Amino acid sequence: MWVADKWKDYTLLDTSEGNRLERWGEYILVRPDPQVIWKTPEKVPEWKRANARYERSSSGGGQWDANRLPESWKIRYGELTFLIRPMGFKHTGLFPEQAANWDWFSELIRNAGRPVKVLNLFAYTGGATAAAAKAGASVVHVDAAKNMVAQARENLALSGLADAPVRYIVDDCMKFVEREIRRGNTYDAVIMDPPSYGRGPNREVWKLEDCVDALVERSSRLLSGDPLFFLVNSYTTGLSPLTMQYLMQIHVASRFGGTLESGELALPVKATGGLLPCGASSRWSAR
Repeated sequence: MWVADKWKDYTLLDTSEGNRLERWGEYILVRPDPQVIWKTPEKVPEWKRANARYERSSSGGGQWDANRLPESWKIRYGELTFLIRPMGFKHTGLFPEQAANWDWFSELIRNAGRPVKVLNLFAYTGGATAAAAKAGASVVHVDAAKNMVAQARENLALSGLADAPVRYIVDDCMKFVEREIRRGNTYDAVIMDPPSYGRGPNREVWKLEDCVDALVERSSRLLSGDPLFFLVNSYTTGLSPLTMQYLMQIHVASRFGGTLESGELALPVKATGGLLPCGASSRWSAR
């Protein structure tokens, strides 16, 4: 298990009855979380002081109720700065548990002693891109959502990385990988955080369980002759850490050796001292 416990501007205050109570900078949000299947005996007072609550709709989706939030605000993680923007389907534009992965691969990049070229697929608003660039890597940032790529540019600029060697590409990730294979391009590291559900280039619906094997296999073909790391993250409950480790074993570790480990990401809960599971990651490194 990898715990993102170094945040100062984010705190998971409490969890109860299907919801998280979170502090994002100076604002307190209540957001649904399917992992929270328990009821906390004594709720902390911040539940009544939330600035906004995301309520799911019985017909699908949902909306922010009692919304007393600005359109956006900033929070920091170490030397990185991110915009927080509450948006549809409960998202804020950042997944704080991913800081555990940022710290892991940032150390690998800093200690590599050579230039490192990173491919970040399903790169969203650029948390991993910013961390990798800050550590000294050049990054190709790929996501199919134009507005998310635009926010990634904003985040890197806020972090003092506007001139960092980052290419921003709006494209279907699998199609981009296939083209890079044909072009003969390679990367020293791959980061992949695909959504549980998505739509292909022709609007066809796909599930991660059906395509993750091909995603990992194709992306592994882009690794250079001296790769540094490969990271796959998943929020799909049907893909356990051991399932993802098996994929990484047959497509990456069997070719390059190195070290392979898989586990759950977690956030510490201030009220109880417990840990909230927040998805799974499989990490391969050459060392």
